[in-house]
Amino acid sequence: MVNATPKEWDAVTHPRHYKKSDDAIECIEAIKSSMTPEQFKGYLKGNVQKYVWRYENHPNGKIQSLQKARVYLQWLEEEES
Repeated sequence: MVNATPKEWDAVTHPRHYKKSDDAIECIEAIKSSMTPEQFKGYLKGNVQKYVWRYENHPNGKIQSLQKARVYLQWLEEEES
């Protein structure tokens, strides 16, 4: 969805700028494939912490930062399952 309108992409779970073309993999998949499972879990945990840390002061608002933290936490839970 590289040429999609903002209503057609999700800024929290599938940001448009994390995919180079419509048929490309998303950045998160490239990151995951470059790491061991333990490294990837650490990456996910770090992003949960980052989004919770910044949520009160981020210009995109509190809700979006908390939603992003939730997405990374969900992925971390999936990795632990």
